[in-house]
Amino acid sequence: MRTPASLPRRSVLGAAAAGAVLIAGAGAGTARAAGACSVTLTARPSAESERLRLAQALRASEFQPTGRYVPAATELRIEVLPFDDVLPTLWIGQWDYYGTLKEPRSYALKAGTNRITDPYGGPVYFSLEGAGERAGVTFRSGSVPMPVFRLGQTEEAAFQRQLDAYPDVPVVELVGPRSIVTLTRDGALLYRDEDHAALLRLLEQIIEAESRISGLDSSKPVHRPKAGGYHFTEVSVVPSGVGAYATHGYNGFPRAYLDRATTVSGLSTRGWGLYHELGHLHQQMAYKPTGLTEVTVNIYSLAVQRALGQTSNLLTVDPKTGLNYFQSARTKFGTDGLTYEKSFGAYEKLVPLRQLELAFDDFWPRMHRLVREENPQSDYTETAKRYRALATYASRVAGHDLTDFFVNTWAFPIDAEGRAEIAALDLPQPPVDPSALTD
Repeated sequence: MRTPASLPRRSVLGAAAAGAVLIAGAGAGTARAAGACSVTLTARPSAESERLRLAQALRASEFQPTGRYVPAATELRIEVLPFDDVLPTLWIGQWDYYGTLKEPRSYALKAGTNRITDPYGGPVYFSLEGAGERAGVTFRSGSVPMPVFRLGQTEEAAFQRQLDAYPDVPVVELVGPRSIVTLTRDGALLYRDEDHAALLRLLEQIIEAESRISGLDSSKPVHRPKAGGYHFTEVSVVPSGVGAYATHGYNGFPRAYLDRATTVSGLSTRGWGLYHELGHLHQQMAYKPTGLTEVTVNIYSLAVQRALGQTSNLLTVDPKTGLNYFQSARTKFGTDGLTYEKSFGAYEKLVPLRQLELAFDDFWPRMHRLVREENPQSDYTETAKRYRALATYASRVAGHDLTDFFVNTWAFPIDAEGRAEIAALDLPQPPVDPSALTD
């Protein structure tokens, strides 16, 4: 679904454990012992600097989770040790764009003792901007542990004991190497019998599939995967007709979607909504005019379907016509008044983007890499410029003149300047008509 309209896109591991337990996840290490909790943070690029490097429309998460919760109007006392002369930022609260409390509150910290009283309370996170520097934080008072499952470190039985040991903490988290899943306690209890390790491994597989189609292969520094994780959070409310959403920092899912987001069977077979919303955090700005916001995002959704062995949504057959989306789109080619934006349905609009990768090897990873390296600039009002970028960059990546494909067959709104840009490349015609290809 669309990003919010006002944004520019769019028990501690076993309660009876003795001694300190090291828990590392999503960039933060937490040492816990009776009456003590300390966190070691490792600095990484900010979410905004990563957005700019990746040439993306939305910035993703920069949070490092701690597994601690602060009750409302309770003084939190922490000690900050800036080992490498960098100071973290403290965040308290949950993301919930359409809710009463829309976002976590941020607090600048100083070296030494810090006392913070947040009026609303919530889970505790830190961000630390830099390139590998470290800082330490010791929680002295005011916070409590919350139930947390960390992939590769928490046993399922221990997590279940946490759920029973902390009935008054209203937030539960699941943490993987590149994922943070924040749930209300009630939401988490709905599916507490899931295999949470399998769930997080599946989520990591989904993230990896979207990373691969984005060409994040570390072949150059600009092509390394995003620093830190992606944040998936249960939200209290969504507008009518919205199943889930994406915006800066996170993906939001209402309680009604958790059967698909927090169960292995649901996420592996019916998770298109999550694949789609995560895709919004991978979309590049250069070739995403407003009319394509809900189209290019599904480049990533289709990639996840292939990675999970699902049948492509583009092959879904309409029982009324007996046609799939490749076939129904083809019946419209050459008709009077044909326009890409108005003549084709949502899935039909996705067909030409899939045909490009059927016609040209490694198309979308190469497209992403080229756009990252050149990073052309445009703003949200420059629709014609972005359509031009789509056709011109696609022709360059394909090594063939795609004017006929974009303009004559699919009726994309490529203006005279865009057609001239493609012609100036002096590329040969494609050996196969991409518009004839199908899964």
